[in-house]
Amino acid sequence: MTLTHPLNRKEFGSSENLGKMMSLEEALELLQNWVKNDKLAFHMKQVGQLMKAYAVSRGYDETTQHMWHIAGLLHDADWDQWPDEHCRKIIEELEERNQDPRIIKAIASHGPRYFGVDPDSEMDKMLYAFDELSGFVHAYSLMRPQGYEGMEIKGVKKRLKDKSFAAQVSREDIADASEKAGVPVEELIQFVIENQLRA
Repeated sequence: MTLTHPLNRKEFGSSENLGKMMSLEEALELLQNWVKNDKLAFHMKQVGQLMKAYAVSRGYDETTQHMWHIAGLLHDADWDQWPDEHCRKIIEELEERNQDPRIIKAIASHGPRYFGVDPDSEMDKMLYAFDELSGFVHAYSLMRPQGYEGMEIKGVKKRLKDKSFAAQVSREDIADASEKAGVPVEELIQFVIENQLRA
């Protein structure tokens, strides 16, 4: 992510819509209609998978797991067709659909350096944490003959130090997200490896 489009907003969605969430089928339909780039669609599904898996690991109920899944699944929905309106377009779409404001806020805060919205809730912070890191780990898997099989934290960290590898991935954002989430980068990497969506 390189473009900067501050949202200049602090409120997202309406508290009247707490608990209102589209089905997984509806979310996937939106993704299919908006995202024509297969790699981006895969990334969004990866992040959705990681978000749901993390909510499961925390013992949250199925409704909360679904909320986390949808936030991860749709966080980059407008990047493909409307990069100049990322992530304003998806936020406005979800507001029009009367979606739970917690989902909208999480999406608004998944790139604080770019959108000017700080992640506050645990869901906000984990979406920020998994976004860049999952893409990086996936890039690393593609250069390994065994993919994710046998992947180790130290291998990922070695590549993180190599600025020429997956150069578009912000190491600064990965470190900042880890700090904000209060989860060591090593733990995040291990979770990504263990819960990654396979191609």
